[in-house]
Amino acid sequence: MMSFIGTLFIGLIVGFIARAIKPGDDKLGWIMTAILGVAGSFLANYAGTALGFYQPGQVAGFIASVIGAVVLLFVYALIKSKTGS
Repeated sequence: MMSFIGTLFIGLIVGFIARAIKPGDDKLGWIMTAILGVAGSFLANYAGTALGFYQPGQVAGFIASVIGAVVLLFVYALIKSKTGS
């Protein structure tokens, strides 16, 4: 349970940092930014566990979470550009 709460906490902070790092204007609100940060943190956690960087139940590192959030922001931008909105 603590790893889940830790991932959420890191993800909330990471979302705002990832938006500052990624170039361009995604026109996301702060809630969507926080959600993408949390999703990036979960992505980094599960990818790191699958690749053997983390043990199951261990929270992903801060830098890995930022990278995961930036990747999700790029994916979001690609999807948004294909839909034309």
